[in-house]
Amino acid sequence: MTSDLPPSPARSRNMAAIKGKDTKPELKVRKALHAHGFRYRLHSKNLPGKPDIVLPKYCVCIFVHGCFWHRHRGCRYAYTPSTRRTFWVKKFKENVERDNRNRELLLAAGWTVIELWECGLRKQQPNLDWLYHQIQFPCSPFLSWPLKPLPTVHHLSLQPWQRRDSSD
Repeated sequence: MTSDLPPSPARSRNMAAIKGKDTKPELKVRKALHAHGFRYRLHSKNLPGKPDIVLPKYCVCIFVHGCFWHRHRGCRYAYTPSTRRTFWVKKFKENVERDNRNRELLLAAGWTVIELWECGLRKQQPNLDWLYHQIQFPCSPFLSWPLKPLPTVHHLSLQPWQRRDSSD
């Protein structure tokens, strides 16, 4: 493996072309929110993690995460490249830790945090009716959608009432 060599110019060009703002999934959510009368701010620098969409009226922050970069658990798009594996594992770990830290800071400040994953927004017209309701009448301070089931783990030594529900 050549993990200590710098990336090729072609690889650098590809990586530089990956957008962090105004991605297709983010634009899809913004368009849907606007069509339903919601007004929002984009990438607020005053908030931890610079949320993709901020609805100050409702005290709601929305992050539109790419499954690959932010490691959507159980998602087929959250794979680890086979080359430079050590680099990628470290990179993904840091991304997830940063996401968790920012989420906790926002929750502690009284914000409702909604995490939308790219895979759930791939359909031409994803049904986001639940999102409009969650913004206006939050049932939980944190919501992640779509929720992927975790791999089945056999709990040999635990009684049924001691097992964690996989939907947590």
